[in-house]
Amino acid sequence: MQHKTRDQHLFDSGPKRILALDGGGIRGIVTLQILRRMESLLRERSGAGDDFRLGDYFDLIGGTSTGAIIAAGLATGYSVDKLDELYRGLGRHVFKDELFRQGIFRAKFSERPLRELLEREFGDTTLGDDRVRTGLAIMLKRLDTGSPWIVHNNPKGRYFKPRHGGRAVPNADYPLKDVVRASTAAPHYFDPERIPVAGSLAGAFVDGGVSPHNNPALQLLLLATLAGYGLRWPVGADNLLLVSVGTGSWDLRLETEEVMRMPPAKLALRALSSLMGDAAAFNELILQWLSASPTARQIDREVGDLCSDVLGTSEPWLTYLRYDPQLDREWLKDRLGLDLREAEVEGLRKMDDPANLDALARVGEAAAALVKEEHFARFDI
Repeated sequence: MQHKTRDQHLFDSGPKRILALDGGGIRGIVTLQILRRMESLLRERSGAGDDFRLGDYFDLIGGTSTGAIIAAGLATGYSVDKLDELYRGLGRHVFKDELFRQGIFRAKFSERPLRELLEREFGDTTLGDDRVRTGLAIMLKRLDTGSPWIVHNNPKGRYFKPRHGGRAVPNADYPLKDVVRASTAAPHYFDPERIPVAGSLAGAFVDGGVSPHNNPALQLLLLATLAGYGLRWPVGADNLLLVSVGTGSWDLRLETEEVMRMPPAKLALRALSSLMGDAAAFNELILQWLSASPTARQIDREVGDLCSDVLGTSEPWLTYLRYDPQLDREWLKDRLGLDLREAEVEGLRKMDDPANLDALARVGEAAAALVKEEHFARFDI
């Protein structure tokens, strides 16, 4: 098939499609199983044959952390099967315990295996390279300034090209391997990534999940529609499709007395984890509020799934699909038919244990059945 160029994806007329991929460490294998089902359905709908890739369908693909690895692969033409193969090997090499790495005085894991894989797969490819054949956005956190960065390849973006008299490194020149590596640099697990940003000045970047955008879907919607970013895609349920894929989530539940007796250091970590969950839930609430969403879930018992709410107008701003299995024993049994022990479910929640790869893949394969052909009916190629 004839593949579109990046600029055709970004600037041709017609409906636009966005794919957003969550962070979650080793649980990214769940995302890949869901994407495999999506790729198969969309290949059949397109009639394009074996050469079809998700990067042919989506006009903008973005990811955070482990989602950044997958997003970069899809945007450069990888099939889901190829990414799955790379991912399984990577997971077993990256998340390898070492005696002198406990995540206190040194990062728990070496970034070397990931850096070597990114070098091998992307080489000298930059964000502005023609090899990136659709819109691509990677979520980072620049920790030395405390600012979330969404680094993207929109040539109409303010920072894509060199600015007259400026010293800043343009987005087009950022090496893809460095941007992806920075997005995966989760504190405690991996060292930060140093990236030159202007002349001799470098920034210290960590995992984009250390921001409100571990699920980058809302940020990608802003990138696609806000005038300042330069794309200005039109809104409307028939104009804009946003597909968001998670790595598995769950509600944090603790007994009152357990919290009251918790050591301060552990309490701080629990509070941080809870804050990240709050940010994810808020992003989903806003997106469901704006959209027509056949996959809408109940946010809480008070506001429900927001299907009867549309922000400021009677017309939805977009069509929104969210696929994210709940790593909760009852949900897995009721929705996916997976009868697991509580200890097995707790194991699935870990983001750094490669022993769980096969079990996580089974969850992803079961969750892939939630992807329905009719969800994409408005948005044929």
